[in-house]
Amino acid sequence: MAFIDYYKILGVSKNATDADIKKAYRKLARKYHPDLNPNDKEAEKKFKQLNEANEVLSNPEFRKKYDKYGEHWKEGDSYEEARRQQQRQRQDTRYSKDFESQQYSDFFESMFGDAFSGGRQGSQIKYRGQDFNARLQLNLKDVYTTQTQIVTVNGKNIRFKIPAGVRNGQIIKIKGKGGKGINGGPNGDLFIEFDIINNTSFKRDGDNLYTSVDLGLYKAVLGGEVTIETFDGKVKMNIKPLTQNGYQVKLKGKGFPKYKKEGEYGDLFVTFNVKLPEKLSSEEKQLFEKLAKLK
Repeated sequence: MAFIDYYKILGVSKNATDADIKKAYRKLARKYHPDLNPNDKEAEKKFKQLNEANEVLSNPEFRKKYDKYGEHWKEGDSYEEARRQQQRQRQDTRYSKDFESQQYSDFFESMFGDAFSGGRQGSQIKYRGQDFNARLQLNLKDVYTTQTQIVTVNGKNIRFKIPAGVRNGQIIKIKGKGGKGINGGPNGDLFIEFDIINNTSFKRDGDNLYTSVDLGLYKAVLGGEVTIETFDGKVKMNIKPLTQNGYQVKLKGKGFPKYKKEGEYGDLFVTFNVKLPEKLSSEEKQLFEKLAKLK
């Protein structure tokens, strides 16, 4: 991939202030915006480059790495760690008989110069890339079924599958999607933490779900059929006579999917809230008085 000079893209110098960068980006973004340049592939390409340049140069941490490492700025942390390891290695072996014949990689000589390599030729020491961390926010309904998501990490789109039943705060690892390895070393890994927002009427506890249903007085006393709202649809069930307030029933297998266990689900626990009438007709009142006398 050819090196892109972000300063040149925005038309600013390397000494440009944050305000200069912001002003340049806004001016050029308006000029090359796709809405003003329909079906213009060059304008679309330029607009994407502007966004990429602004994303890096407007971030103090990214800009510092870019100024130091240029096109390799995303691997800056890995380079620094590798440099520290090389320095430690030099210290550990400075009294070795073979110290003078120890070689250092051409890669580090080209990146850090003779001051780092000591003028010696490089041994191809492999270093693992840096691990990346990301956070993904999803609704509870989103993780009821297995789905595919795309996250953008350091400007790269990473597509991965989220198994049904993932929990709030759970972290999954995507192997090899972290920082690039050095000297042919393995890439780091990407760790994604899930922030699950429950905007439903159900309470989730592990793989089980909990809900409550209002039950009219007459239905509670006489029993009958009621419709229960589950997470994936409605079901009908029979209520036994004289159902008490706070009575709980379990609907087996109507809870949340079990993580990475295809076809297995937790249970749904339904609590009944018996609701008293807010008003009584004169006839209803007389009937309740008769019942009271019978008791």
